Amino acid sequence: MSDLLRLATAGSVDDGKSTLVGRLLYDTKSVLADTLDAVHRASADRGLATPDLSLLVDGLRSEREQGITIDVAYRYFATPKRSFVLADTPGHVQYTRNTVTGASTAQLAVLLVDARKGVIEQTRRHAAVLALLGVPRLVLAVNKIDLVDYDEVTFSRIAKEFTAHATALGYTEDAVVEIPVSALAGDNVVEKSANTPWYEGPTLLEHLENVPVEPDPHDAPFRFPVQYVIRPRTAEHLDYRGYAGLVAAGTIKPGDEIVVLPSGRRSTVTKIDTADGELTEAAAGQSVTLLLADDIDISRGDLISVAGNEPKVTDELDATLCWLAEKPLRAGARVLVKHGTRTVQAMVTELRDRFDEQKLSSVDSPSSLELNEIGRVALRLAEPVPLDDYSFSRRTGSFLVIDAADGSTLAAGLVGAPLPELDAASCTEGGDIAAQDDRALVSPGP
Repeated sequence: MSDLLRLATAGSVDDGKSTLVGRLLYDTKSVLADTLDAVHRASADRGLATPDLSLLVDGLRSEREQGITIDVAYRYFATPKRSFVLADTPGHVQYTRNTVTGASTAQLAVLLVDARKGVIEQTRRHAAVLALLGVPRLVLAVNKIDLVDYDEVTFSRIAKEFTAHATALGYTEDAVVEIPVSALAGDNVVEKSANTPWYEGPTLLEHLENVPVEPDPHDAPFRFPVQYVIRPRTAEHLDYRGYAGLVAAGTIKPGDEIVVLPSGRRSTVTKIDTADGELTEAAAGQSVTLLLADDIDISRGDLISVAGNEPKVTDELDATLCWLAEKPLRAGARVLVKHGTRTVQAMVTELRDRFDEQKLSSVDSPSSLELNEIGRVALRLAEPVPLDDYSFSRRTGSFLVIDAADGSTLAAGLVGAPLPELDAASCTEGGDIAAQDDRALVSPGP
C-alpha cells in the first residue's frame, strides 16, 4: 500500500503554480474525462490551441477570469508509489493568509520562481513563512526554464541564491532540492527533459514519489481536544457519557491514565468508540469517542492528555504571529485566541520583535505589525489554557487570533516558535544581518 505525502505549492503571481499542478494531474492521468473536456472547451473559447492546464485547479469564476489563484485548492492524486494531497495556494501578497492555511499541515512545499525573474520579495516571504510553520522540506521549481532557452547558468544562479536564503532560515542543504521545469511544456515535471542535458537530478514527480516522509509521531504524548460530549440518555444507553474529538497527537488505549486540562482531574480510559465499532487503540488523525472510568466535569474546549506528560497550563503566552489582517496590530489590542476547540479572550500586552524576511534581520519593540508581517508577541489570556510549544507539536502548538467584533481571522499564531536563527555566512549577497540575541531559536530542518 502506498504512503501519503501532504504538500503545498507557493510562489509569486504568474509563476505558474496552477499550471504546474494541472500538469501533474494531467500527466499522472488523475483528471476525469468530463473535467478535461470542460478545460478543452474553455481553452478553445480563449483561442488557445492547447489546453490551459491551470483551469484544472483554478475553480472559482473570479480565478478563471483573472488568471490568478485566490482560494486554497486541494487536489488528490496518486501514483503506484505514493498518494498525494496537494494544496495549491495563492501567490498574491493579499492572499498570504491562504498560503499559511495550505502550508500548515504540509510535509513538503514546492516553491516556484519564474526563471526570468529569479528570487524576488514574495519568494523570500514565502520561504520565511514555510520555515516558521516548520515545513520540513522544500523544492525550488525554477519554472518557465524554456523562456530562458534552458540556460544552465541562469538556473544555477537562482538555485544558489535560494539555497543560501533557505539555509539562513534554518533549513539544511539536503532538505532543499532545486529542479528546472517548464509547467507549460512539461519539462522535468513528470518526464525527464532532453532540453536540460546538464540537469542530472530527478523530475519533480520522481522526487515527490521518493522523498522521505516523516509520519505522524505516534510516540508523541497523547493530546485530545474535546469537541463534543455525547449523552444519548436512551433506554439502551442510559448512562453513556463519551467525549468525542480528533486525536491531535500520540496514541491511547483502554487502561491508560489520563488528565483533563485545565482542571487537572484524572481518570482512566475504559473504552474507545467509533462509528465503525470499538477500537483497542486510537492514534493521531483518528476521530474517536473516549469513555472514562469516572464521571468528571468535561466539556468542549477541554484537553485530555496522557498523565505524566501533559502540556503546560498558563494564561501568559509568548508566541509568534503571522499577521493576516489589513488593520495593524498594536500593543493593548483585545482579541480572541482559538486553540484547539477552546476560544478565550486575550490582550496583546507587548510586541517584542518583528522579523524582516527580506533582510533576514529582526527589529526590537516595533510599534505595530502590518499585513503579512511576522513578529513575536506576548499575550495575556482571560483564563488558563493547556499549551504545547510549536516546536514540540505543530497541532497543539498552533492557534488563531480572531477579531472579537466580526469573527474574522487576524493572525496565525505559534506557541513559542521563535524565529529561525540567522547565519550571516549563509545569507544571500547583500543581506543585512542584524546581531542576534542568544535566545533559543528553532530550526525546521528534518
